Amino acid sequence: MTPRTVTQLFDLSGRTALVTGGSRGLGLQMAHALGEAGARVMLAARKADELEEAVAELQAAGIDARWTAADCAREDDLRRLADTTLERMGPIDILVNNAGAAWGAPAEDHPVEAWDKVMNLNVRGYFILSQHVAKRCMIERRSGRIINVASIAGLGGNPPEMQTIAYNTSKGAVINFTRALAAEWGKYRINVNAICPGFFPSKMTAGTLRNLGEERLAAHAPLGRLGDDEDLKGLTVLYASDAGKHITGQWLAVDGGVSVVTGG
Repeated sequence: MTPRTVTQLFDLSGRTALVTGGSRGLGLQMAHALGEAGARVMLAARKADELEEAVAELQAAGIDARWTAADCAREDDLRRLADTTLERMGPIDILVNNAGAAWGAPAEDHPVEAWDKVMNLNVRGYFILSQHVAKRCMIERRSGRIINVASIAGLGGNPPEMQTIAYNTSKGAVINFTRALAAEWGKYRINVNAICPGFFPSKMTAGTLRNLGEERLAAHAPLGRLGDDEDLKGLTVLYASDAGKHITGQWLAVDGGVSVVTGG
């Protein structure tokens, strides 16, 4: 076989991607990346108005994008989401598990209900959707890419003022979920990898950025900056495309080097 060019390896034309938590922030950035590489994209999130706005943005960029509202902490919604995507767009080639929640509270006072909310969305939801998508189309076709969004918070602790015990625990679980699933599903030619973002300005991180300050957080990174609207694009397409066909069970921090100096 004649080796393909780099452009051909990264090309996602003809493939379908499902991105949860895709209406804003990192999910929308990843959806842009996949669409710009040629994939059709289905976005999922809870709020229809935000999804409509995000899809309009993608379509204005020439991307074939659609949306389905779903609560990714609910098993019935997750199954409906996958089934709707299959009905409207065909087999799912790329699944991006990105929907997530955080909760700030001292560990000794952290509400159990809040712990369950974070775990249900950040870990249980990833498992249920991955299982359903794999059984519906990836296993039989012997092909698929699953990208799990973890966090550098899953690599260790935080500064004392960042009290997010449930979030950190959930993202650590996502990293090992990625490894375990990759080990089991390699025989089906399903690649499973994780991205561990550092600080990116977003709705989820707005409180932390206000409390700690963007300049202070950026100063902790060897590159001296926070993430921007481009920084996840390259890795997302690498994991999703044939350029990454021999990569599975891996995580990579996209954090300006924060995890290097903190020992994550």
